[in-house]
Amino acid sequence: MKFLAIGLGGFLGAIARHSISRFTQSYFGSTFPWGTLAVNISGSFLIGVVYSIAAEKFIIYPHLRAVLLIGFIGSYTTFSAFSLETFTLMESGNLFQATANVFMSLTICLVAVYSGTLVGRLV
Repeated sequence: MKFLAIGLGGFLGAIARHSISRFTQSYFGSTFPWGTLAVNISGSFLIGVVYSIAAEKFIIYPHLRAVLLIGFIGSYTTFSAFSLETFTLMESGNLFQATANVFMSLTICLVAVYSGTLVGRLV
């Protein structure tokens, strides 16, 4: 039953990732992987919130924590897509954009995890 619940979380996370990524790309354009960046930032923030609530406040049951962290957020965040898009930018000669994507994704997502952890601790 736990695997089914995690799978359902993954299903919903994949749909959320696709929807947010498409919306962001339609708003900002497709010359830079803005959709993946937006998903990675929001996913990093969300994982910080859920992790801090689960690990420090113990108000999320272990099965629900698995559904949220492994299923939903694990499916929602897109590090593999980030890696492929960065590689594609590099391969096509867009080294500045590839470097900017790496720098912004790592820096902003770490700040988002930290911010999410702070928010989760306030709960």
